[in-house]
Amino acid sequence: MIECRAPKTKKEFQQYYQLRWQILRAPWQQAQGSEQDELEKQSIHRAIFDADNNILAIGRLHFTDQHHAQVRYMAVEEAVQGQGYGQRILAALEQEAQLRGAKSLSLQARESALNFYQGLGYQYVAKSHLLYQQIQHHQMEKALAPLPAHLNELSTELQQTWHNTIPLSKAMNIEISFYDKQRLITSCEPSFNKNLHNTMFAGSIYTLATLTGWGWVYLQLVNNECEGDIVLADASIKYLAPIAGVVSSSTCETQVQGDILALQSNQKARFNVAVELYSGDIVAAKFIGKYVVLPKND
Repeated sequence: MIECRAPKTKKEFQQYYQLRWQILRAPWQQAQGSEQDELEKQSIHRAIFDADNNILAIGRLHFTDQHHAQVRYMAVEEAVQGQGYGQRILAALEQEAQLRGAKSLSLQARESALNFYQGLGYQYVAKSHLLYQQIQHHQMEKALAPLPAHLNELSTELQQTWHNTIPLSKAMNIEISFYDKQRLITSCEPSFNKNLHNTMFAGSIYTLATLTGWGWVYLQLVNNECEGDIVLADASIKYLAPIAGVVSSSTCETQVQGDILALQSNQKARFNVAVELYSGDIVAAKFIGKYVVLPKND
């Protein structure tokens, strides 16, 4: 069975980087290690594995700012080129970019790949750099589709509620990256939230996680045409890894306990919401918030 996913183990990453070097660096006599850069730990990596767990194709995505991401290091094993694996990798990276709030993508295409990318909706921008004085690259870009209108309206309403009532959320530019009633993903502006180590400030991580959980409860109220005042009663967070780039914060219905039925009897409703914060593919923090919804008395 063919599977497209992130490499997980040390062995899988070794194979992943080996293919990147073999296709993109070795033919130009570049040393192993030259296929990696300083952004690996904050990037989104995807590979296609065959039934024997061999990697057939790879690609990487990293965010350059809150709304823009770049595709790099696309490579397909020579023996299976032309079988659609590159297209599948690119589709997986584009999906991740959309989920995390990217509005556009860019890439630097080699001349031999221009037709491939143009066929998948990328627009030619300009001639770019010459790698190793031999390989001409060209800048290409693609706009990504926004949320469906009815979900975008809900997301905009929630963002405005945050920004109008919580000044810090506006300063952090906390936004809804994705919402489909089963999953909620948020992001924030990275440059505002850096500490002296140039990684994300712990207080900003906590704030983003708290509002992601709060936002999930808020959206349940709106979807069920209920009213109530949401308060955070208790919370805990574990900081697992530094966040150097753009962060995404995620929760979904399988990570939530509680419902709004109590509000219908004019009682408090309680929710336990688990939130995960990602730096690329890495879970960098885990948050659990206990929220109480107080009924509004007329």
